[in-house]
Amino acid sequence: MTSIERTAYPRLKRYFTAKELTEIYTPTKSEIAFTYRTAKGQSNIFNLIVLLKAFQRLGYFPKLSEIPNSIVNHIRGCLKMPTEIVLGYENNKTMYRHRVAIREYLKVNDFDKNARHLAALAVHESAKVMDNPADLINVAIGELIKQRYELPGFYTLDRLVRRIRHLVNQKIFNFVINRLEQEYIEYINSLLDSYPTERLTPFNNLKQLPKRPTRNHLNDLLIHLTWLETLGDVKPFLDQITATKIQHFAAEARVLTASEMKAIKLPKRITILLCLIYSAQVQTRDNLIEMFLKRMRSIHHKAKEELDKLREKQQSTIERLLRIFTNVLEIFVDEPVNTEILGQVNQVFAPVGGAQQLLNECEAVNAYKGNNYIPLLWRFYKSHRRVFFRLLSALKFSSTTSEQSVVYALNFLVENSHRRGEFIKDSINLDFASPQWQKLVFTQQGEHSKIIRRHFEVCVFSYLAAELRSGDICVHGSEDYADHREQLLPWSECLSLIDQYCQNLGLVSTAVGFVEKLKSMLADTAQKVDEAYPDNRQVVINDQGEPVLKKPPRHELSLQAKAIIEAVSERFPERNLIDILKNVDYWTNFTRHFGPMSGSDPKLERAIERYLLTTFAYGCNLGPTQAARHMRGVVTARELSFVNRRHVNADKLNAALTDIINRYNVLNLPKLWGDGSTAAADGTKYELYEENLLSEYHIRYGGYGGIAYHHVADSYVALFSHFISCGTWEAVYIIEGLLKNKSDIQPDTIHADTQGQSTPVFAVFLFAGY
Repeated sequence: MTSIERTAYPRLKRYFTAKELTEIYTPTKSEIAFTYRTAKGQSNIFNLIVLLKAFQRLGYFPKLSEIPNSIVNHIRGCLKMPTEIVLGYENNKTMYRHRVAIREYLKVNDFDKNARHLAALAVHESAKVMDNPADLINVAIGELIKQRYELPGFYTLDRLVRRIRHLVNQKIFNFVINRLEQEYIEYINSLLDSYPTERLTPFNNLKQLPKRPTRNHLNDLLIHLTWLETLGDVKPFLDQITATKIQHFAAEARVLTASEMKAIKLPKRITILLCLIYSAQVQTRDNLIEMFLKRMRSIHHKAKEELDKLREKQQSTIERLLRIFTNVLEIFVDEPVNTEILGQVNQVFAPVGGAQQLLNECEAVNAYKGNNYIPLLWRFYKSHRRVFFRLLSALKFSSTTSEQSVVYALNFLVENSHRRGEFIKDSINLDFASPQWQKLVFTQQGEHSKIIRRHFEVCVFSYLAAELRSGDICVHGSEDYADHREQLLPWSECLSLIDQYCQNLGLVSTAVGFVEKLKSMLADTAQKVDEAYPDNRQVVINDQGEPVLKKPPRHELSLQAKAIIEAVSERFPERNLIDILKNVDYWTNFTRHFGPMSGSDPKLERAIERYLLTTFAYGCNLGPTQAARHMRGVVTARELSFVNRRHVNADKLNAALTDIINRYNVLNLPKLWGDGSTAAADGTKYELYEENLLSEYHIRYGGYGGIAYHHVADSYVALFSHFISCGTWEAVYIIEGLLKNKSDIQPDTIHADTQGQSTPVFAVFLFAGY
């Protein structure tokens, strides 16, 4: 059965602030007039008004004994009734009559067969997309509220949802298994069997995680993809299942062991196995592209470093060439040009190898002028050549734009992959390449132009990496690098929505007007900045016309401030972190979001205690082993690890954080620091295990790790955090943090460390194309 705490089923809170009581439970004049018209006597009037306000908030009639005293006392104070008037009906008939009157007053219908039918239809449609019972109960609640029906008891909704969810899922499972041949079913089932020569089952290989982005690991991942593809193309079997449903089934299978999978009945077992196989195939393709991009970036980085080393080595050559050239100039300045002068020039050239040797040295120096490191790429690319061509054979690339030249170059490269000669005689269009690349790739031999094979290969792979990053080339069967056009609305549908969209955002719907509006906004902003510049002590413009952000002066604490800090430290009691977590969960109930991936209620003994201990162990970065060692038998490392793997994921953590942030926002103290309209965005490096795709070596911080990118409100609470790899352009994640922040604190200005300036939220979305 689903826990009521994990749903949106309305319930009365344990504690209400004065603001909440005033805004929600203060009767209006019309409501007071209604109660005096309907009821007779102060006791009945008081019962009716309390029942009315509770029903408005909950959507159903609670037991009067369950209504908190804070609400009762607040309403009593608003009506100025004496404390002798207590809440409660002496006659049930009066209570039923009041309920009917409240429904008529609020125009709400009683829950009947028609309401059950509407809720069942809504749940049935949503069950094709969702699978979590709590989400489906929320759908039923939303539909009943929309249709103006009173909410039934929670267990009525729970039974309805469980029955319909079971029917929908069984229909999916039977549909999938009926499309499979018996031989293939047995083959898929064999993935759960163990073999004497293998320590783990093939099922465990489906959950394999990528390692560090090295050449050997890229090769291993290609072998893994080849094995996954031998399991067959499972997408046609799942074409009637939505993407979210596939992800849910795959996540459910991923946390189970082979023995636990065998305990599941056949239709469901085969379906979630196929979903896991499909998810593994897609994820492996994404990981391959991610590794390829990181290897190409490493190749370019090493070439740049090699260029710097060459410049250091060539410094002496440049100085020598300048000395020789100075001697030649002195000859031409001192004497008129004649045959004897040319002889003297040859005498200058002879000791250093002659004119041809000097010309070769000049060409070597000029080859890398203007930071031109691309001639050096082959040296670092050649060890990757074989695995990169295997990558081209394993994946299918296509262009997402009308420009097809890079795809044509890829096909031409694959066709000539067997060549080992220096040149390729065939011609190819390289208009997409820069002049530097074209000068390096093409060479003229007589009247014909030839392609230098080595440089051509590096050029094509470099531009393939750039096109994959920009989304101009997609990978079939991928998710992160799929064709983004498939996720967009057809333009014909967008046209009918433009006017309303622009009206909602306060934008002009015509092209000319939109551009003029943007120009006007830019001019107004520039004028405000210019007007405020004379009073700005932090930003100055230097002699080169560049803005410079000054370091703010340090302010020493006053004696009074130091005295306050000492007094607070003395009076502030010592708190245990686990006790703090327990208190926070009492007021927010954030652990309600944790539970099995299937969406069912946890079957753990003392589930909340296990969740809090797991939160402490991983939140303090102790890990399960160290935490269990210090807790001395309270919990084992396996139990902590089990909860973290089976009951917690990033989405559930973010939902729990949202509850905590919303409760924090109700407190008065944070309001003294800020109103939540401003936030700062910055990253912090954390050490990570090296053998994973996210971990990279960070040059500035030193060591392997990842960047935790935080959005922190001016009321000193972290709104959202996202882990990214080192070297990623952090500004991109400003937008993601704003989109995924579901808390009540919604800032309209971001102070981003990446730009050193404040960025209005509207500008962030505008320039991102939203």
